[in-house]
Order: sequence, then C-alpha cells, then structure tokens
Amino acid sequence: MVRQVERMGGDVDRVGRDALLVVRAQLGDRRALAELVGQWHDPVWRYVRRMLDGPGQADDVSQDVWAGALKALPRLQQPERFAPWLFTIARRSVMDHLREKYSQADPIDGDGAGDDDVSAVLNRAQVAEGLAGLPVREREVLILFYLHDLALEECAQVLQIPPGTVKSRLFRARRLLRDSLVEKGYSS
Repeated sequence: MVRQVERMGGDVDRVGRDALLVVRAQLGDRRALAELVGQWHDPVWRYVRRMLDGPGQADDVSQDVWAGALKALPRLQQPERFAPWLFTIARRSVMDHLREKYSQADPIDGDGAGDDDVSAVLNRAQVAEGLAGLPVREREVLILFYLHDLALEECAQVLQIPPGTVKSRLFRARRLLRDSLVEKGYSS
C-alpha cells in the first residue's frame, strides 16, 4: 500500500514534468526534446531488451521506437499521457520484431488462478533469469508494472487491454515467476 501511494505521488510529478517537456518539444525546444529523450531512453531500452532477451536486438528496436516516437510527437494531443504513449510505441515495435522473427506472437492468455505470494527479495540476476523464462505476455506486464512503475491504467493503455486483464496477467505472471524461481532452487 505504501509503495502504491509513493508511486502515485511520483507519477504525478513525473507526468507533469513529462507533459511540460512534451509541450516545449512540440513548440520546437530542442533542449526539452533532448531532456525528454534522455530521461526515457534507458527505460525504453531496458523494456525492449527484457522483451527481446538480447542487447543487440534491443539497440535496433529501441532505435525504431525513438524514430517512431519523434515522428509522431508533434501529433501527441495529450502530453500528460506521454509514458503510456511511448511504451505503446515500444510495445508495437517489439511485437513487430517478434512477429517478423517468429511469424506470430505468444498466444498464451493469463487465467488469474493460483497462489499470489511472491515476497522473496532476489538479486537482479535471479529475477532477470526468471523473467527470461516467462511467456511474452506475462514478462511484459511485470516489466511495465514493476520495473517501469506504470500504474495499472497505464499498463492497460500500453497493452490495449482492460485494467482487470492487467490484474489477471500480473497475478498469473507473479505466480509463474515464483514457480520458475522455486523450480530453479531459489527460495520464495
């Protein structure tokens, strides 16, 4: 609960700062654009890398994300929605890459069943290993919600699914991650 309250306060500050930078960038302020890209380059790259499991691929796809975002930025009508808008572009780029690579995305849907008591503190390597073993949909929702601190509603926008489905996928993803880590010998 405390984390959610802190995230909400942090989200408000981030949203306002980003909205101001977007408007300034739309008006031609190159420094505002550079600051916006500087703030979001690493989070976008990390999202893409975790979705694709490879730094080389992440570089190429992230470049595509930023090319698309910079081209579309002048048409962004709701600057306060920059983060979900940017991650939507990133998601589309990742999905396009995966479709190209595998000819179709992972068809697994979350079922919302099972135990939800992931409370262990694991090091980054263990979590990264666990995330890499998850299906794309579950990995994606965990990355957006926990690693990029997007709210449920923002995750829903990025994923183009209802917030309730985000909750179900989070529930399933946490369970799958916990089960995967326990199976590999990490205690929960």
